[in-house]
Amino acid sequence: MSQPANTAARRIVDTLVMNGVDRVFCVPGESYLAVLDALADVRDRIQVIACRHEAGAANMAEAYGKLTGRPGVCMVTRGPGATHASIGVHTAHQDSTPMILFVGQIALTDRGRGAFQEVDYREVFGGLAKWATEIESPERTVEVVERAFATALQGRMGPVVIALPEDILHADGGPAPIRPVTPAKAALDPAFVEQVRARLAKAERPLLVLGGSGWTEEAATAIGDWAERIGLPVALSFRRKDVLSNDRSNYAGDLGLGCNPKLTARAKAADLILAIGARLGENPTQGYTLFTRARTAETLIHIHPGAEELGRVWTPALSATADNSLAALALSTIDPGRDWQAEAAAAHADYQAFSTPVPVTGAVNMSECMAHLGEVLPPTAIITNGAGNFAAWLHRFYRHRACRTQLAPTSGAMGYGYPAALAAKSVHPDRDVICIAGDGDYLMTGQEIATAVQYGINVVVVVVDNGTYGTIRMHQEMHYPGGQRTIATDLKNPDFVKYAEAFGAFGVRCETTADFPAALAAARNAGRPALVHLITSAEDIAPTRTITGLRSQ
Repeated sequence: MSQPANTAARRIVDTLVMNGVDRVFCVPGESYLAVLDALADVRDRIQVIACRHEAGAANMAEAYGKLTGRPGVCMVTRGPGATHASIGVHTAHQDSTPMILFVGQIALTDRGRGAFQEVDYREVFGGLAKWATEIESPERTVEVVERAFATALQGRMGPVVIALPEDILHADGGPAPIRPVTPAKAALDPAFVEQVRARLAKAERPLLVLGGSGWTEEAATAIGDWAERIGLPVALSFRRKDVLSNDRSNYAGDLGLGCNPKLTARAKAADLILAIGARLGENPTQGYTLFTRARTAETLIHIHPGAEELGRVWTPALSATADNSLAALALSTIDPGRDWQAEAAAAHADYQAFSTPVPVTGAVNMSECMAHLGEVLPPTAIITNGAGNFAAWLHRFYRHRACRTQLAPTSGAMGYGYPAALAAKSVHPDRDVICIAGDGDYLMTGQEIATAVQYGINVVVVVVDNGTYGTIRMHQEMHYPGGQRTIATDLKNPDFVKYAEAFGAFGVRCETTADFPAALAAARNAGRPALVHLITSAEDIAPTRTITGLRSQ
């Protein structure tokens, strides 16, 4: 030990150990050297993964939280380190993911002087995090960190930011932690469950919508079995396709960007919407057009762990604050006295037709490549992605068959997928972890391939290279037509195979649909981090959409 056993720095690490933290993602900084030193003494219990950029580290922590249901922990230095990491905090907030970001801070004695990299983190992160604070009394260190765990995990889960003034880290940290934090969780009132049963019994066209975070496999299986047994059509919210197996006979699809028009019509026509965990925000409701407040006042039963989300946009007929999993377990005991098997069969047939590969103009058909992933990967494979039009192909044509197999940002954050894949593979080294990334998306955090090689985290990334920021290019073609108005969307990319090889990773180039299976197999069997450079055409800008077609409209 290079410092006393009772410093605030050691109390921080003691509290992490007590709460089962098994890895920390960081970019090291001199502002929290004492905490790094304390972590050196618990290497057998906490793995410290040093990343190449704070955005990568924060995205890894967010993905860890999303995958495990436990707070992902990230540590960065002050000023630029914290602001680089803010993207992960924003994603954790939008995606309801438990996460704790520790930020090194200037000494308390220097506050207000405009000291080197000085930032007021309560002010900067106040609107991004559930709670942003600074440890000012070292003897209360454990109290603050334990509150961070409780805040991150209770109600609507989310991120907490704790600033660590460097001078207090060496002071007496006060009492040691006694026990791990056990989050409080609300359950449904039996009277409310009976109200749901009564409304279901009268419904002719009901739709179950599941979303949000914190789902247990037990609860997801229970609500899935129940809904399938009574023929209740189920839709999953934006980028929550892994809550239930997409192969279930009542699965209707996901309410996301590029939604199946038949699912949109089904949701609009539903005489009962039972929503558990889904916030029913902008993307799932197709820009707030899927419902009207007058309609939801008659048809919406909204259950969410965060009371502040109920009635935020939509007036519900019934609402309750409850943990998603506890609510699902309670509702799965309902016997409505009827079923909707015909509705379920029609909804699933619509989903199957919509997820069948479509023709394209180029040599690589992304719909067939994504369908191939679903054919060759085991159900436990974890798929990650960031943001861009490339993701539309993945979400539409890949089938998730197991809980917690999708890591994707509902925040729409570019650069998320590759760090998320590293976090997932570090947790589950025995499982396939595949990142699907756009070319612009990948290079926002692609330097983390160095982290993958350094720690032997053997993920596979498929870089979909069409030489453009595809989403923005599509919107330019739609909103400023004529073909001569595109600007700032063309990309000059490197040879991604050589890029991967320069870091010591495996790389393979793929230019046709027929070559994709062999390229994917080679990457999966490489025994080291691997990259598939998949060359696609910008003409095929989105499923069933082409640049030429957009211009003709």
